[in-house]
This record gives sequence, structure tokens and C-alpha cells, in this order.
Amino acid sequence: MINPTPLIRPWFGRRCRPDRGWTSVKSAQAAQARTLAWLLTTARDTAYGIRHRFREIGSYDTFRATVPLVTYPDLRADIERMVAGGRDILWPGRCRRFAQSSGTSDGKSKYIPVTDASLRVNHYAGGADVVARYLNLYPDSRLFAGKSFILGGSFATEHATLPPGVRIGDLSANLIENINPLANLVRIPSKEIALMSDWTRKLPALVEASLRENVTNISGVPSWFLTVLREVIRRAGATTIHDVWPNLEVFFHGGIAFGPYRDQYRAITDPARMRYLETYNASEGFFAVQDRRDTPGMLLLLDIGIFYEFLPLGSSDALDAIPVWQVQPGHTYQLIISSCNGLWRYAIGDTVRVESVEPLRISIAGRTKSFINAFGEELMVYNADNALADTCGITGASVANYTAAPVYADGAARGRHQWLIEWNTPPASVEAFADELDRQLQRQNSDYQAKRTGGIFLDRLSITTARPGLFDDWLASTGKLGGQRKVPRLANDRTTIEAILKLNTPKNAEYSEPSENSKKYPDGNS
Repeated sequence: MINPTPLIRPWFGRRCRPDRGWTSVKSAQAAQARTLAWLLTTARDTAYGIRHRFREIGSYDTFRATVPLVTYPDLRADIERMVAGGRDILWPGRCRRFAQSSGTSDGKSKYIPVTDASLRVNHYAGGADVVARYLNLYPDSRLFAGKSFILGGSFATEHATLPPGVRIGDLSANLIENINPLANLVRIPSKEIALMSDWTRKLPALVEASLRENVTNISGVPSWFLTVLREVIRRAGATTIHDVWPNLEVFFHGGIAFGPYRDQYRAITDPARMRYLETYNASEGFFAVQDRRDTPGMLLLLDIGIFYEFLPLGSSDALDAIPVWQVQPGHTYQLIISSCNGLWRYAIGDTVRVESVEPLRISIAGRTKSFINAFGEELMVYNADNALADTCGITGASVANYTAAPVYADGAARGRHQWLIEWNTPPASVEAFADELDRQLQRQNSDYQAKRTGGIFLDRLSITTARPGLFDDWLASTGKLGGQRKVPRLANDRTTIEAILKLNTPKNAEYSEPSENSKKYPDGNS
């Protein structure tokens, strides 16, 4: 088998040169100062640049004092003008591509500009960094001896009318649509299949397109790729995916935490041959990539068209934001970006934990709106994911999907958390699993532990078992079923969990509710 990887490796190796390691605070500051200067100079004559006097900004302190912090509703009118064909609004020229993302508090979808600059300088450069970092970590890789299986979304959109030439869809659809034609020689599936919007048709098409290929690497969201891999294994009559693709060596994953899925991937792969590399690639931009083996934290990419700021949790004051050269290790911040897609001091809705500062490595802590703090417990998604993974390891269970929300105190009981869990492998006892999960959450989060101490403020969590396929059915009911869509893990209110619970009824005679909590709380709020 021809292996061109050694010939291709040097080109990617340039992206791992020492000066791109940003191993000092000073080098990180220099890289970000150059990025900010380029962004402001390039966009100074846009409508937004004129409005906020970009020409007068000569330092970060002036930038912070002059340009406001924003969320999507603040930019909606400008972006709708861009969708309608407007030029030089948030970024120079006309933008013809937009990534449709989850809705805001008013229920409307977000349309993130995907400019030519963001494709070239950020998204594709970030993709090259992923390959470069992987090859640097694994000198024995044969990555280019086979093909990449990239699981993407579609151009399905809720936008009613679009002018000619304008496309709205998942970020991955935009990336696949505009990818270098040479990349199509080493990528599957075809664009026609990759961009299909009907998941019920797309899944069998993906399986058929990949069954007889020599796949060496896969890229996508862990939850959705798990469904694809299991179907490939079933169709092939195999035991593991390596029986089908013996040269598969790495999963480039992102979008959601991998911890809860690790055991499930181990069960369908040959662990001795499988590697994993985490990426942080959102609709708003490509931010970070894992650069060490089996160690938490991803290297923040400081020279690919994004200027980063970090806002302390709970603050909305523009002057509280700090740049990369002022963050502190161990702290969790809201992530703010200014980018070559025209988002200026934009809160993307993610929180990140700083793992180290020389170089600056981060991990995703969760969404700014994806947490539970109904009782002062400040439970974040990374707490929940870690506790769930540890509990599964102890009990032998495995989880397909979950969401959790508070159950508020009433006259008869204290408040608690309700977890709605769809099992791949259910535990021998749901009650014993709940006990262990509660212990692991206390170990992960001192605030939760304090509220649980003595059962004075917060009762032990409870678990409701979801019927098979419940979360997929709920996503489909919202119009968000597909390879790039995700289930909200935590919520500080019961809106999401109540909507999902309404669908939690048996779909066939084989299903039965194994949760002991259903007997304990017959009102459905177990």
C-alpha cells in the first residue's frame, strides 16, 4: 500500500515550528497584538468600524474602552443586512455564506457570517493545525495512506428567503462545500451525500459510501459518529470498526465532551490501534487543538484571525474582560472573540477553563447558559461529564445521551437535580447508579458537595430513564436532527427537560421503564 504520509508530513510540520508554540506570555501577547491590529485595520472602513471608530484605536486598552461587548441579538440587524446582500457591514465585501447555529433566547436561529477570510485564515488553517499537531505527536502515522471520513451537516435552513448566491447551513456544510478540490481525493463521503439534510436517508448513504473504503481517520461529533460506526459494524457483520477499517488510527472529535463516550468507543474499536485528538471548532471560529497525548487542555491558536478576551463568570462589564496575557491558570472565564468573520467582542456562549498559560491551554467548561445553579451549587457541564464518566466506569453502565435540570423544593421535599438518561448499557440498579453519580458530583464540585452535606439544602439527585431514541426524536421535533446538533446537557430551568419528558412514552412493546424512580415519583418528575 502506497503511503505518501512521509512526503506530506514536512508541509504540515511547518505549523508546529517553535514560534507557534507561544511558550511565553510575551510571545502570546505579541501574536495577539498583531492579530488585533490586522483585524482593526482590515475592517476600519466597514459600517461597524466607522460606528466604533476603529481608525482611532491604537491599543488594546482603547479597544476595550471603545468597542462594546455584544451577543447575537446586538448584531442581528447587521447580520440580516448581510444576508440580504449588504456589503462592508461587519467585514469588508459581501458575505455569501452563513453558518446556522442554535437559537437565542427569543427562539430565532443565529446566522454566523462565514467570510472568505474566515475560511482561509481561520477554519481551514485550524484544520491544518489539527493534522499538523497529530502528525507531530505520532511520527508513525500513516494518515494519508487512506481516506478521511468527515461527518458533516447540511444546508437546511429556517431562513425564509435568500438572495441568489447566498447559502445558509451548518458550518461543516460550508466547509465541505468550499473545500480545496484536492482534499476531495482523500475524503469521503461525496459532497452529495455529505450535504444531505434528511438524516434517515443520510445514515444508510453514509454507511454504503464508507463500507469498502480504506478509512484511516474520522472527524465529527462523538454522539453522531457513534451512531454511524455502529451501523457500519452491523452492516458489515463485524465486531469492531477495525474489522471493517483495519487502518483506522485516529478520531478528530469536538462539539461535545468526549468523556461520557470514551467507554462506548473502546467497546467498538481496537483500543491498541485507536487514538483521539480533541478540537475546538465552533460556528464562530476555530479556536484550539489538543497538542499533547492524553493530557487535558487544548492549545489556543493565537495567529489564525481571532483576538481572544476572557470575561470573569457572572460579569457583563466590558472593562472586566482581559486578554490572553492576563489570564490566570485554574480560572474559568466566558470566551469573547473578535474575528475575521465580523464578530466584534462577541460572547460566543462558551465558558473555558485555563489549564496553563505558558503556553495557553484551555478546556471547554460548558455553555454560559448550560449549568445548574438553582441552589447555589454552580454545577458546570465539565463537572457533570466527568462525574458521569467516572460513575459509568465504576458501575459498568454506559450512557447514550442525557440532560439534567433542577426540581425545585415544595412543601414535602427539598430541591434536587433530575437526570434524564438514555442508556446504551443500563446499570444493574438505577438507584445505585444515582447514589454513585451523586457521590462523584460531590467529588467534582465543592459547591454541590456543600449543598448536599447533611441533605439540608439539596436532596440526592434522581434519575429518569429515557426510552431508546428519545433524544433523537426530540431533536427531530425541533428540526435539529443531524450530525452537528447537540442535546443541551444542563439547564437552570425545566423548559428543555419538560419538553423531552413529554415524548418519553414507549414506542414499541419491547420497551419498559426500568427506573425505580418512576415508582417513587409517579408524577413524572422523578
